[in-house]
Amino acid sequence: MTRNRALPPPDVTPLVPKGLRVSAALSWRFLVIIGALYVIIYLLGYFAHVVIPLAIALLLAALMAPGVGKLVEWRVPRALATAIVMVAGLAVVGGVLTFVITEFSNGLPKLQSQVNESLNTIRDWLATGPLHLGQDQVQTFIGNAIDAIKANQSAITSGAITTAATIGEVLTGLVLTLFILIFFLSDGASMWRFVVRGVPASVRTRVDVAGRRGFSSLVSYVRATAAVAVFDAIGIGVGLAIIGVPLAIPLAALVFLTAFIPIIGALIAGTVAVLVALVANGFVAALVVLAVVVGVMQIESHVLQPWLLGRAVKLHPLAVVLAIAVGLIAAGIAGALLSVPLLAVLNAGVRSLVSEESDIDPEAVPVLDDEGSVPGVEEPEPESSKP
Repeated sequence: MTRNRALPPPDVTPLVPKGLRVSAALSWRFLVIIGALYVIIYLLGYFAHVVIPLAIALLLAALMAPGVGKLVEWRVPRALATAIVMVAGLAVVGGVLTFVITEFSNGLPKLQSQVNESLNTIRDWLATGPLHLGQDQVQTFIGNAIDAIKANQSAITSGAITTAATIGEVLTGLVLTLFILIFFLSDGASMWRFVVRGVPASVRTRVDVAGRRGFSSLVSYVRATAAVAVFDAIGIGVGLAIIGVPLAIPLAALVFLTAFIPIIGALIAGTVAVLVALVANGFVAALVVLAVVVGVMQIESHVLQPWLLGRAVKLHPLAVVLAIAVGLIAAGIAGALLSVPLLAVLNAGVRSLVSEESDIDPEAVPVLDDEGSVPGVEEPEPESSKP
């Protein structure tokens, strides 16, 4: 007798509705992508003390690379050009910080006296105004506030210690950033070619072009953001000085620094300027400062950004807001600062990869030009090479 062989189980795939099969296929792929993103974000957070200086050095390299490139065109050796740009940049930053700290130190006593006068005015208003609070009630409220500060003295002290430790970490990160920046400026092209060698040969050229277009987008973004920050700082600083708000120069410096975080930075700096004007100069001055801040921001958003960024960095305002929100949740202030530049680089790189360009020489992409991030734009030929 022959033994009956076990029959293979029937294929049930045809019995599963097509919609369910497609949903399942999309679901497991989506879970794989989410898992990979989670691992990447976890690793970036774990190595944040290295990743953040690296990212900031890349932003500074995008800002300084055109200067180095211009000096190289003037036949200055790249190492010397890097040294000149670095020394000039450090001198400008150091001079501005020294000037701002000096002005802040000189203006702080006046601001303190104005704050004391404002507090006395508020105390008198509480007693003689519509609330008609008695002196005992006002003193009780002030005493409760002082007692609350004393009760949280340990938390304040630990916060100060944490701040001191953070300052040490910031200084260490600053040194690392400068060290990385030197190599980015002096040997960035060779480093990029080394990275591209790890890409399969069949797509190496397209990836090389996409990376160059992404960096060109970063150059355009940083350049335009710096110009907008200078305009905001000058406009708001002049307005504060005319109105007579104390610490106008430090507040203008704050506007410049926060302008590198789109939307949120302007909101923070404007709020601080209005509050200082409210405390030091009164309600009417605060309204005037608010009008100045809103006017400068309107000129920035409707004139400067479209004109400076042009078509090189096309980002929808909703995409910018969502990118800042995600960066703020994931990595705090550093995430908010780096999220929009990262989005600009990814936008230019992806547009380059999905474009129908063919036979593009990566060396022909004008990396330091505003049009370099746009597919279809190549470096024009020198006049001597034209027939």
